[in-house]
Amino acid sequence: MIEEIREEVPEETTAQPDPAEPAGDQDPGAEQKYDEAKEEAVEEAASDPAADAARYLDLAQRTQADFENFRKRAAREAAMAGERAKANLVRELLPVVDNLERALATANPEEDHLAEGVRLVHTELVATLERNGITAFDPAGEPFDPTLHEALSMREGENGSGLVLDVVEKGYKLGDNVIRPARVVVSS
Repeated sequence: MIEEIREEVPEETTAQPDPAEPAGDQDPGAEQKYDEAKEEAVEEAASDPAADAARYLDLAQRTQADFENFRKRAAREAAMAGERAKANLVRELLPVVDNLERALATANPEEDHLAEGVRLVHTELVATLERNGITAFDPAGEPFDPTLHEALSMREGENGSGLVLDVVEKGYKLGDNVIRPARVVVSS
């Protein structure tokens, strides 16, 4: 093939030395070695089509498995991002629930119509949180657990030490994750 190309090229262009190459350093057999290597590569590629098919099948299967793993990982990360967003929104709403509960606890009997409106808003907000997997927990009387409770103070208790005596603010969970620990008073 190279011989065919050389026959088409005029003699003047082939006779001129390449200025980039030093004179006298050309290997006369280099061209022949290049041709042989090229022929071997072509023969090797054409010699075993079954091996090529197997290699391409393996490559396709690996690519498909990589894509499936990527798809699962992306879905898992999207679900986790949704849970984090939900938890952040709930953290911002919890003080509203606490304030509504405080308003209901201090409502006067003569303001019963106002207390009823606050009660309706509170009930609807708590129901919305529960529909989204948020549950409140009130640990009064339970043993203190630092993963679920935040101790605000300690005082003498009649039933021993390490028990939750009073709950200042209820705790909230989203599934098994604690969104806000219960703020409690613990017996000493």
